[in-house]
Amino acid sequence: MTTGTSNQASQAGQAAQADPAGPVDPAQERLRRWRLVLGGEEADGTGCRLSGQDAAMDGALTALYGKGDGQSRAGRDRSAGLGASAPSVARWLGDIRTYFPSSVVQVMQRDAIDRLGLSTLLLEPEMLEAVEADVHLVGTLLSLNKAMPETTKETARAVVRKVVEDLEKRLATRTRATLTGALDRSARINRPRHHDIDWNRTIAANLKHYLPEYRTIVPERLVGYGRASQSVKKEVVLCIDQSGSMAASVVYASVFGAVLASMRSITTRLVVFDTAVVDLTDQLDDPVDVLFGTQLGGGTDINRALAYCQSQITRPAETVVVLISDLYEGGIRNEMLKRVAAMKASGVQFVTLLALSDEGAPAYDREHASALAALGAPAFACTPDLFPDVMAAAIEKRPLPIPETA
Repeated sequence: MTTGTSNQASQAGQAAQADPAGPVDPAQERLRRWRLVLGGEEADGTGCRLSGQDAAMDGALTALYGKGDGQSRAGRDRSAGLGASAPSVARWLGDIRTYFPSSVVQVMQRDAIDRLGLSTLLLEPEMLEAVEADVHLVGTLLSLNKAMPETTKETARAVVRKVVEDLEKRLATRTRATLTGALDRSARINRPRHHDIDWNRTIAANLKHYLPEYRTIVPERLVGYGRASQSVKKEVVLCIDQSGSMAASVVYASVFGAVLASMRSITTRLVVFDTAVVDLTDQLDDPVDVLFGTQLGGGTDINRALAYCQSQITRPAETVVVLISDLYEGGIRNEMLKRVAAMKASGVQFVTLLALSDEGAPAYDREHASALAALGAPAFACTPDLFPDVMAAAIEKRPLPIPETA
């Protein structure tokens, strides 16, 4: 089964879960579901003719997956498609939003852009208003940013802002809570005021002073949290590869950068790079500005980017550098590795993320990843939900929670 046919089967299988109204014959219902999954005419083997909403769903699937599969079923090559005009695509976008859940719509939109070359149509405002906005769409819009006419940019920014705000709602609270706890623990003190006492660690440190007759512990040493929020305790540098394959990572990193910048106990610097290096720190109060300040695509010079980041570090023992890149280096490999080794030797906590997204295992340069691991800077893919825990571990200078599949 080809990729396109497989995708059609997946989307159709979800669509088929909604049973038609009224009592149904189980055998006929099985045929109906197979018909939606397989596509084609009734002669394709099911003998089932679709009508009503089922026919409309099948038409929407066929328009996308029934063309260019590389093979024809039953000796026929379907010629259906979305056409080249914005109105026909806009109608199709409306149809799939009617018949499929949001998660399926997002997948079908990505497939339409990839399979049918619809990227240029996203330059039209009416098209942007019709699409289901998600991280992948934002990546596509950013790649088209330089070619986007002024009449479309306002609509594009609105689409991007909606996605960014949704991500912030999902990620910000947990990120702040996790990192605030890590900052407090990293600033632990031994003469805390009462409300700063870490009771769990205080009890553990004084177990030998347990008095059985009184069934209590007499603590001789108190362990407490420092008041990390009163002054800057940590510096974070996000160094983000903006090559085309890193689009989703750029989106998530920009959102996290804005969240980190909003915390008074952390100073945050955000740097994006391809073969050039751009510091977007002054735009961190608005991640949408950060995203439109990037330019997806182009080459990669990790060494140059790390050289810039290294030049901005003033307190290495209190600094965390997060390199987000697939490590396909176009610059000087040995210099890049020497620079990472030098930063680590100075006390910098260095984190390498091959991807910051929900897209699964990324493609990456395994030789460079192995070389970084040998320096004590293992490279791994990270989901947005895991990122706060990774940063907390780096801040506390403890082992990183590396996924087993990394």
